[in-house]
Amino acid sequence: MRIFLIGYMGSGKTTLGRSLSAILGYRITDLDEEFESRYKVSIQDFFSRYGEAPFRQLEQKLLIEYIDDEDVVISTGGGTPCYANNMDLMLKHGITVYLKMNPQELTERLSVSVRKRPLIMMKQGEDLFAHVSNHLMQRENYYNRAHIIMNGSHPDARRLAQEIRSHALFIP
Repeated sequence: MRIFLIGYMGSGKTTLGRSLSAILGYRITDLDEEFESRYKVSIQDFFSRYGEAPFRQLEQKLLIEYIDDEDVVISTGGGTPCYANNMDLMLKHGITVYLKMNPQELTERLSVSVRKRPLIMMKQGEDLFAHVSNHLMQRENYYNRAHIIMNGSHPDARRLAQEIRSHALFIP
């Protein structure tokens, strides 16, 4: 079984993915970490040099590479489900979990994050909140297609593991 964690940047996909994989006894694959390891460049630097479109193409290539792995939790980048046919691929090949959070919570997390994120590099305060609000609104059409929607404010990995197990009974 494959579990895809989706949601906006800062929603906790990587953190929850590690906990969930330990509970289920699955491997964890973080697409952002995999990108940086494979291409020997930070996502921020890649965006600065080449832009978003080439990044999304390579990101999709990585997703396709891992999409048939078994017993894995895949933590996606915030934009992964929103480009090409990535969301359709994830829905078809596993269980998708959306870590849903409101713009205020996301803004608070992102404003103190040590991780550099290229889409919000020069934004802070009200500008950051406005960007997150608008961007999240655009992306939620994709995120809301997930099999499971979970409150990302205080995710419970054990409860999610139970829900995934019961949900898996209904996914071909």
